[in-house]
Amino acid sequence: MLTLVTSKIGELPVRELLESAVFSDPEALEQALKLYGSNEDYELYAFVDEDEYVGLIGGCMNSARELEIIHLAVRPEDRLKGYGRGLILEIILEKKPSAVFTVTDEEGAEFFRNVGFQVMSSTLTDSGLEQFRCLYEVDEENED
Repeated sequence: MLTLVTSKIGELPVRELLESAVFSDPEALEQALKLYGSNEDYELYAFVDEDEYVGLIGGCMNSARELEIIHLAVRPEDRLKGYGRGLILEIILEKKPSAVFTVTDEEGAEFFRNVGFQVMSSTLTDSGLEQFRCLYEVDEENED
């Protein structure tokens, strides 16, 4: 079950998942905490299974009803069980976007490709890391 947890960002289970989403980078974690804590356009959801948070997904919807995924994480012990794909499907059902997109590294791009996204383009960051833009066009007929 998908649950809105933006207001619970300070609680340990949510914080641990968010920390995983930013690869345990303290600076990136602080930026994420500030983003969800100070901007109501950005929402954070957790997937709950047997009363435990097993994964989270966060982002925002733009004026064109496109959902940007900024953070996605699944507990290490629950990876490769379909929770990442489930989080994406649940957020699509919840928010009803026209499209979903994200910008991620090569490993993330491979995950998104495997769950039906198109890898559209890549760019290099200032630090030399390759980032990939991934897009999923939502089929309105299959939304319900």
